[in-house]
Amino acid sequence: MPLTRRDFAKRSALAGGGVALAGSVGVLATAPGAIGVEPSAEGAEGDGEREAGRGHAHGLGYGPLIEDPKGLLALPAGFSYRVITRSGETTLDTGESTPSNHDGTAAFEGRRGVTLLVNNHELGGPRDKVKYPVPLAEGLVYDPAAPGGCTVVEVRGRGDDVAEWVGIAGTAVNCAGGSTPWGTWLTCEETEDKAGSNGMTKDHGYVFEVDPYDRRANRDPKPIKALGRYAHEAVVVDPKRGHLYLTEDASGPNGLFYRWTPPHGFQHGRGQLRKLADDAGVLQAPKCFDSGGRFVDDLARATRTGTVYGVDWVDVPDRDARTVSVRKQFDEGEVTRARKLEGMWWADGGAYIVSSFARSESPNQHDGQVWFYDPRRRTLTLKVLLGVNPDPSEDGALDGPDNITVSPYGGLILAEDGSGIQHLFGATDDGRTYPIARNDLNIGTEEEPEYSEFTGVVFSPDGQTLFANIQSPGIMLAITGPWRRQR
Repeated sequence: MPLTRRDFAKRSALAGGGVALAGSVGVLATAPGAIGVEPSAEGAEGDGEREAGRGHAHGLGYGPLIEDPKGLLALPAGFSYRVITRSGETTLDTGESTPSNHDGTAAFEGRRGVTLLVNNHELGGPRDKVKYPVPLAEGLVYDPAAPGGCTVVEVRGRGDDVAEWVGIAGTAVNCAGGSTPWGTWLTCEETEDKAGSNGMTKDHGYVFEVDPYDRRANRDPKPIKALGRYAHEAVVVDPKRGHLYLTEDASGPNGLFYRWTPPHGFQHGRGQLRKLADDAGVLQAPKCFDSGGRFVDDLARATRTGTVYGVDWVDVPDRDARTVSVRKQFDEGEVTRARKLEGMWWADGGAYIVSSFARSESPNQHDGQVWFYDPRRRTLTLKVLLGVNPDPSEDGALDGPDNITVSPYGGLILAEDGSGIQHLFGATDDGRTYPIARNDLNIGTEEEPEYSEFTGVVFSPDGQTLFANIQSPGIMLAITGPWRRQR
C-alpha cells in the first residue's frame, strides 16, 4: 500500500529528529570530511572538522595512532593486534593455504570461549588465474570453475589457537553479506557472470547460506534464487517482520536497495531459505519521494544530514535476470538508485545502509553516505554525509566507507575503502570521530604507495576483540586493548 503525502509528512517529522541506535549511536552527523552540509566543489568546508575528527582532542577516542615497526597496523597506545590468518602463510585444517582477498565477516559465539568467524573471499574470474582460491572441499562446491567462497575461522582466547576450514567453495566475488538471527551467515556474490562467461559453468550473482556450527549443513550448496541474481553486496534480516534487505554495488545505471518479503506462512530458521522455490516471496526495489511528494531519482540528491525520504516498493519483473540485469528492468522515474551501495547493519529496528561515494554518474558528488531505513515508518533518513575529500593521502581524512558495525562501547565502527590511506574509525552519536587503526602495509611502491581497503569489521560476541581484515593480500586481524565507552 503506497504512502500518502499526509502519512509521510507525519512520519518524516518523527524520523527527522534522529533514530537512537540501541546501546550505541544516535544521530550520526559527521566524520573527518563529513561535515553534514552541502559538499563544495573544492572540498574546502569542514577543514576544522577534519582536524578535530582525528579523535584525540577533548578526550575522545583512544589517542593518536602509533606507527607500527612491523609496517602492518598502526594503533593507539595500549592496543595490540594479532594476525589470525594470512593468505600464503597460514593454512586450513586440510593443509591448503588460507585463501586471499578477505572481505565480509561475521562473528558467532562458540563453546567455551571460542569465536567462530565466517570470512568471505572476494575472488572472481577464472579459477586458474587465482593464486590462492578457496579449496574445492568435497561436498561444499557450487561451481568448480569459480575461485571464491567462505572459510570458517575458529579462534580460541585472544587468537593464539586458530583453526580454519572451508564453509562453501565454488562461488564468485563473495563480497559482503550478513549474519542471521538464527546464527548463520548469508554470503553474497557481487557479480552477474552467467555460465559460459569468465570460465564459469553455472550462473552466479546469488546469495548462499553458510552455517558456522554444522559443516554437514553446508553440503550441496544451493543458491537462494528467491533473493535475486545481481551484483549483491550486503544483506540484513528484519527479525520482527521477516523481510530481508539487500544492497547492490553496480553502475550504468546505479544500483538499487532491495526488500524481499517472504511468502505467507514462511518461518525463518537454519536452512529454511535454501528450501524456498526460486520465485518465492516478492522482491522489490524502492521508490522514494520527499516531503513535498516529489519523486527522488537518486539518494545522492540529499545534501544535508537529517534529510528524510518516504519509501514505496516496486516489484522486480524478473529477479533472475534471464535477459536483462535487474537494475535495468526499470524505466526512468520508476525507482530510486544510489552509487556503490555497500555495507549494512541491522540495529534499533532498522537497517543502516552505506553508499560509499558518488561521482559524475550521480546528481551530486560525495565521499560517502550512511542512511537509516525505518521499516515501521517506511522512511530513509540520511545520518552521515561525507563531503568530497580533497586529499585522500592525508592521514585523518576519510573517504569511501564500506563495511560497518555497531560498537558495544557506543557508536559505529566504519571500515574505509577509498583512495589513499585506509582507516578503521569510530563515530559517536554527536558526530565526532576518532581513529582506531590505520593500514600501514604498502603494497605499492615507495614513489607510489598503495594501501588495501579494510573489510569485515566486527566485534567478538564478548566485545573484547575487534576483528578486521586487510583485503589484499588477505589478512585477518584481532585487535585488543583498553576499550571504553565513548560518551
